[in-house]
Amino acid sequence: MKKEKNQDLGNNKREKPEYRKKTYSKPGSNFGKEKKEIKTVGADSNLIRLNKYIADAGICSRREADKLISAGVVTVNGKIVTELGTKVNPGDKVTFGDQRLSREKLRYVLLNKPKGFVTSVDDPHHEKTVMHLVANACKERIYPVGRLDRNTTGLLLFTNDGEITKKLTHPRYGIKKIYHVILDKPLSKTNKTEIMNGIELEDGLIKVDAIEYVEGGLTRKEIGIELHSGKNRIVRRIFEKFGYRVVKLDRVYYAGLTKKNLPRGTWRLLEQKEINMLKMLS
Repeated sequence: MKKEKNQDLGNNKREKPEYRKKTYSKPGSNFGKEKKEIKTVGADSNLIRLNKYIADAGICSRREADKLISAGVVTVNGKIVTELGTKVNPGDKVTFGDQRLSREKLRYVLLNKPKGFVTSVDDPHHEKTVMHLVANACKERIYPVGRLDRNTTGLLLFTNDGEITKKLTHPRYGIKKIYHVILDKPLSKTNKTEIMNGIELEDGLIKVDAIEYVEGGLTRKEIGIELHSGKNRIVRRIFEKFGYRVVKLDRVYYAGLTKKNLPRGTWRLLEQKEINMLKMLS
């Protein structure tokens, strides 16, 4: 059982008495030691950890939220909170800098991006951004996870879930992606083998998981390539190294999600089983 310290941080209410209890575990190295104390704010029965509240607001992941709390840049009901493990009520006023955070409902929107749209939340130099395509998807503010080039089509995920965004963009999780590529000329078997074995680009060694000619593609211009790298323009740069120009690039698979029943330029909300799948990524 964890010790709790109930403390009201606002409305000038009288501070509640603090109760301390010792917790004993089974005999062993930790026998007789007290467990770490967790502070709570308010008296609501639906308390949640402050780092989760921040993550649910779409600011960042829980781990990054802990860093913000420790740095003293988060306030609850007007008071700075720096202790990790602090719990808050859903109705508490939580701020980061000058911004009041809102624990919005988490949303997950999948778009089949068409050509000609830039992956940007707000780009004054381009009228056509992907945000225009999902403007009516939900009332919550969502953001693209990663990016696709202006001329690249295919799957692009949007969400306000900071933790999921962190997982899908961090290299350690190795998110699987599959692209359908059309080249300006046939890909030689020699170059195909070289790509499969790994090639050196200006930013390091790149290895793909699989590369094959598309079935029925007698010209050998159509290629299917699977990789985990999230480096900028990685697929185009792989083929450019051997003198090929990518005429068409379409992301057909992303982190277990596919384009099935999703026409170009349209979006859909993820099903709960798909959301659960993303949360289980490790």
